[in-house]
Amino acid sequence: MKIVFFDTETTGNGTGDYLCQLAIKERGADEPIVNALYKPPVPIPFECSAIHHISNPMVANRPSFKDAAEYAELKALLESDDTICVAHNAPFDQQILKNDDITIKNLLCTFKVIRELDNEGRFSMHKLQYLRYALGMELDVPAHEAMADVLVLEQLFEYELQEAMKAWNCDEATALQKMMAVTNEPLAIKTINFGKYNGKTVAEVASMDIGYLSWLLDQKRKSDKDETDWIYTLEKYVK
Repeated sequence: MKIVFFDTETTGNGTGDYLCQLAIKERGADEPIVNALYKPPVPIPFECSAIHHISNPMVANRPSFKDAAEYAELKALLESDDTICVAHNAPFDQQILKNDDITIKNLLCTFKVIRELDNEGRFSMHKLQYLRYALGMELDVPAHEAMADVLVLEQLFEYELQEAMKAWNCDEATALQKMMAVTNEPLAIKTINFGKYNGKTVAEVASMDIGYLSWLLDQKRKSDKDETDWIYTLEKYVK
């Protein structure tokens, strides 16, 4: 199986947003498969430009992703049964690519895997850039740039793979299958990291303010983001 790491920079985080940058790198390769800007079919909001520093003038003369010469080759790679596609918060990137008619067959989410493996609460959060520093990665690259994030992602994946093999007492091939299984299943969220109950476990909040969890569940159901894990978690407590 070929393992590739990918990251997108986008016009937003809703289901109707599109990529404006895509980076893909094969495991162990020195050079990326692609690292390019594209003109999305919708404008890039200033709020997004402030994060990834890609502006509408920067992509004005770029082709759209689907019109790019490399699109067909990348689509074949990402949709192949023989490719494992690795991303952090992968369901989001998966949806972004799906908006350009690419359906990934084998997806591995390092965000879900690190939460599954972090049973002892070693990490206070599981965002990519936090883990970059928490794990002492020596990378002289910026944050929120697709290729830079891919380089961080590759190191995170190698850490997780070793931890998975130890935790599940298995070889690399089996660990990869288990990591993809974690990706495809809802994951129970243990701790709330926002709002008035920031830092408390969901179980603690359920014992003191079940009404808040009911309200939060309603908000997550209305969201245009992928809130599968939150809905799965909250429904267990609210019911």
